[in-house]
Amino acid sequence: MNKVNGLVEFIENSKSSYHAVSEIAKLLKNNGFELLNDACEWKIEKEHKYYVTKGGSSILAFTVGNDVSDLSFNIVASHTDSPTFKIKPNADFADAKYMKLNTEPYGGLIMSTWMDRPLSVAGRVLIKAEKGIESRLVDFNRDFCMIPNVCIHMNREVNTGFKYNPQVDMLPMLGLKKEGQTFNSLLANELACKEEDILGHDLFLYNRDKGSVWGLDNDFVSIGRLDDLECAYTSIEALIAANNTKNVNVCCCFDNEEVGSGTKQGADSTFLFDTLSRVVASLGLDNEAYLRALSQSFIVSADNAHAVHPNHPEKSDSTNRCHMNEGIVIKHNAAQSYTTDGYSNAIFTEICNRVNVPLQHFTNRSDLRGGGTLGSISSSHISIMSVDIGLPQLAMHSAYETAGVKDVDYMITGLTAFYETHLHKTSDEMMELN
Repeated sequence: MNKVNGLVEFIENSKSSYHAVSEIAKLLKNNGFELLNDACEWKIEKEHKYYVTKGGSSILAFTVGNDVSDLSFNIVASHTDSPTFKIKPNADFADAKYMKLNTEPYGGLIMSTWMDRPLSVAGRVLIKAEKGIESRLVDFNRDFCMIPNVCIHMNREVNTGFKYNPQVDMLPMLGLKKEGQTFNSLLANELACKEEDILGHDLFLYNRDKGSVWGLDNDFVSIGRLDDLECAYTSIEALIAANNTKNVNVCCCFDNEEVGSGTKQGADSTFLFDTLSRVVASLGLDNEAYLRALSQSFIVSADNAHAVHPNHPEKSDSTNRCHMNEGIVIKHNAAQSYTTDGYSNAIFTEICNRVNVPLQHFTNRSDLRGGGTLGSISSSHISIMSVDIGLPQLAMHSAYETAGVKDVDYMITGLTAFYETHLHKTSDEMMELN
């Protein structure tokens, strides 16, 4: 099995978090999952598969076994968003001869990597409809704009620690200024609607460079948005492939992780809690059964990890160093930025050992601050055991990132095994893996 080409195709079609959810929904629908409307009553049945979206940019899919007498939830959480630039309202920034877009950074991006490369714009637009407001996806889907560097003759400090100003240096150029032309007029033309019918939008820049499998033995895959669409894709593939008669298997792909998750569609919302509660209630189980199920449930927080850098190995921890194509990474942090503890590490390790998936361990250097992930945020709303994992990659938060080809299959195999494992808690000291 080699799913790297599927990953590249998925990411290339997922130009924004809204497009990622649309692509995931297509995969689910093609594999027998039924769409639920969160504004309607749910009628969940055993041996059925479902999905529900939130805000157009988060999606939660789940499968129900045929025996819920010893119910548990096996959950994998990832995110659909990646660092980029968001288009501001009143985006036109006409200056002298050039038409530019007014943007602001979204997430902790590496700004220099966005310069001098073909970019485009994608996201969603809210349009006046006959009976209300309609949300539409839009993708200009061409080399639409670019952020030009200042030549070295005019910026002699560019190679010696130049600091980019996002309001000055990072504004994308669309073309030459034309009388009466606005970004909204271009948007209306793209959507075949009236300019005055555009009521709002959530639009982002994306890198147009195609994905590439490269290296002496085609060991590496490079593309934008690997963090975290690689984990979103592999977790959905695992959910589709898995078979479990006792679990409710859940795959959550949240938005807004890169800006703190504190939105209605983020991991810090009640989206997961509300969905699990509704599933239990629809299955005819009471709150006591729900709490028992939570006690033996498990969250895998899947967000990519840092590989040892070929030119800066000193940036990695001395004894917990991860390499591409050497397996899934379990992430650890004493301050609980990652939720892994000894127990959750043991459970996930045993699951992967059973299917011969190699594992690695990551910790930050003790004198460097790292990032956090979805696990601690999700488990603050639901008290469930959790492990943080990811796949090793280079250039995280660059416009063009790199990971290992083999690791795509390792992740799908490992997460499929997780979904096919039924956890049964006999005491606080004993968890059975069936």
